[in-house]
Amino acid sequence: MWIAVGAVAALLIAAGCGYVALFGLPGGLAAASEAPTATAPGTPTGTPTPTSTPTPTETPTPTATSTLPAGVTDITDPDSVTVLVNKLTPLQPQDYAPSDLVRLADIGLLSSNDHSLRAPAADALKVLFAAAAAEGITLDGQSGYRSYETQTSLYNGYVADMGQAAADATSARPGYSEHQTGLAIDISSPDEPCALEGCFSGTRAGQWLAAHAWEYGFILRFGDGQTGVTGYEFEPWHFRYVGVEVSTAMHDGGFVTYEEYLGAPAAPDYAS
Repeated sequence: MWIAVGAVAALLIAAGCGYVALFGLPGGLAAASEAPTATAPGTPTGTPTPTSTPTPTETPTPTATSTLPAGVTDITDPDSVTVLVNKLTPLQPQDYAPSDLVRLADIGLLSSNDHSLRAPAADALKVLFAAAAAEGITLDGQSGYRSYETQTSLYNGYVADMGQAAADATSARPGYSEHQTGLAIDISSPDEPCALEGCFSGTRAGQWLAAHAWEYGFILRFGDGQTGVTGYEFEPWHFRYVGVEVSTAMHDGGFVTYEEYLGAPAAPDYAS
C-alpha cells in the first residue's frame, strides 16, 4: 500500500499537483483522480472543465443524551443532577465545588451538623422531610455537601484508623465522593437509634425512607448486597438526589443501583 501511495504521490508532484492533491481534498486518492489529467508536451488540449469539489458535510457528533435513559441529561458534567460518581468515575475537575449550595437550617430543616445541599436537592429534601413529619417521623440531614478538602481529611482519617482497603469500602477518596456534588445526604432520626449504622434500615425512619424517598427524587445509593456494583457496603442512610423522573423510572423498572439504570459498568474498585 505505501509503495502505491508513494508512486501516485510522485506522479502528482511531477504534474505540479503535489501532496495537496493527494491528501488536501476530500476522498484522498479518489479526490486526486478528479484532477485534470496531464498530457504530453506539445499535444494541444482544450481548457479542462473544472470539476466541482464536493462540499464536506459535517458529521453530527452523537450526544450523550441520545443513549441515556429517561430523565438523565448528563452523567459527566458535575453541575448535572444526574452526574455519575463512583470508584471508576471521579468528578471532573476532582476539586469541583457547586455554586448553588443552600444551608439546610436556612430553609427550616434539621441538620445537626449544619450541612448544605445544592438548591434542587435542598428543595426536594424539604418536601420529603415534611412528608415524613406528617407521618410522625422526624428526620435529620446529618451530612450533606463535603468539600474536596473535607473529604481528604475524612478519608485520610479512615485510612489511618483501619487501613486503606477497609477505608475504601466505607469512605470515598477525595474527588470520588457523591457528597462533593452537593446532591447526597446522610439521613438519620433523632428519635431513633442506629444513626449512620446498618441497623438504621430496621428503624421506622429507615423503612419510611426506603419506601418513599423515590417519590421526592432521591434514591438509596448503596443498597444491601450491591457492593460488587457500587463499591460500598450497605448504607441505608445515604440518599442521592437524581430528580423525580429518574427516581420514578428506577423504582418502576426495579433498578437497584444507579449504575444498572445507566447501563454503566460496575465499579467495585478503583482503577488504581
